[in-house]
Amino acid sequence: MTLLAINWGNTGMQALQFILSFSILVTLHELGHFLTARWFKCRVEKFYLFFNPWFSLWKKKIGETEYGFGWVPFGGYVKISGMIDESMDKEQLKLPPQPYEFRSKPAWQRLIIMLAGIVVNLILGFLIYAMMLWHWGEEYIPTNKMTYGIATDSLSQSIGLKSGDKILTADGQYIDKFDKIRMSVLLNSTKNLTVDRNGEKVNIAIPDDFSSNLIHFKDLGYIGLRVPFTSIDSLQSDTSAAAKAGLKENDKVLAVNGKPIIFFDEFRDEIVKNKKKTVDLTILRGADTLPAKVLVPETGIIGIANNIDEHFLDSAFEVKKIDYTFLTAVPAGFRKSYETLESYWLQLKLIFSGKVNPNESLGSVFSIGKMFDPKWDWQGFWGLTAFFSLVLALMNLLPIPGLDGGHALFTLVEMISGRKPSDKFMEYAQMVGMVLLLGLMAYALGLDIFRMFK
Repeated sequence: MTLLAINWGNTGMQALQFILSFSILVTLHELGHFLTARWFKCRVEKFYLFFNPWFSLWKKKIGETEYGFGWVPFGGYVKISGMIDESMDKEQLKLPPQPYEFRSKPAWQRLIIMLAGIVVNLILGFLIYAMMLWHWGEEYIPTNKMTYGIATDSLSQSIGLKSGDKILTADGQYIDKFDKIRMSVLLNSTKNLTVDRNGEKVNIAIPDDFSSNLIHFKDLGYIGLRVPFTSIDSLQSDTSAAAKAGLKENDKVLAVNGKPIIFFDEFRDEIVKNKKKTVDLTILRGADTLPAKVLVPETGIIGIANNIDEHFLDSAFEVKKIDYTFLTAVPAGFRKSYETLESYWLQLKLIFSGKVNPNESLGSVFSIGKMFDPKWDWQGFWGLTAFFSLVLALMNLLPIPGLDGGHALFTLVEMISGRKPSDKFMEYAQMVGMVLLLGLMAYALGLDIFRMFK
């Protein structure tokens, strides 16, 4: 990919959503530390959204605290007097402890201050999910109501699945939500699928290395809902292979190289088979049947989307709709939060177990930003914000020096042993943690840049 190939309009919209989402998360996370620090009468010297090396975009001192905006939009911080943090303020630590300093407070108060940001992120993720369910409800197509079965690709076909299969059970259990099946296979927790193939039950064993292959190829859509190819909804761009061949919105593809096309996955497979070749399409435009020649690029993507709208889904499938009252949305939001945390924890276990190459799953702010929809979608925005809030809580809980979990671990050791680590030890631990975290961030950024130009 080159810089000229990037759709800067879409990238800008994704960047805007990313900055807004993480501004909300970071501000509330740091507010948790701020409020508990003030509750225990600690002096808070600074409260910043974004980092401000050398200068600030805006700052104002109110009381004892300087509030401000930095110019590096990757986080934020509160600076609590007498606390060894990323500011590495050694001069303050050379002076005798003051009653208003963090280091002068009892261990249980310091533990609460350190865990407050994590607690806020957990509560925020839960509240967003609950409010989303209350406002939008929930819609999905039950696994046993997938009229045309599943759509597969080469990876899912390699373990014996076929397009049109209807999934009956996963490890002997029926699962109503299809996405749960897809995720459990990805996380290597489902070992066997039973499918209905033309009226016959077929067992599909999931190999141990299947999840690592999915992550290696970033193939999160290895099985999906099989849908008819109704018509072209939109063209990716005016320079796409489809646009160059003269295809238009609302055209219906009838055949590829003379092979009749009914389902969109059939069309996709035929196109992928003919990378760097010219294919003959038969299309229906209004009442006219027309030929078209398309040169398929090396990516195997000619740049068209299938026209599947809500009306079609409702008519072709039995869509399950759940409306929640405020009271029922609360436990549903809690349930969804728990499932999200469980899923992400399983992903971390896959990485630490060595079954997945960290280089293939690690990403920086660029990877995170690309998860947002190029078109502004409030439901998608809040869903990702809730997800990232829970992930931020889980990651901060890891017992790594420099993270809240590292500070909390040292405080717990102090409470159990009765011995407080020296300021010098905490200073070195913070330094090691910061080097590790900054190194990891730089490495992830390098990986994203490499992928961008690969």
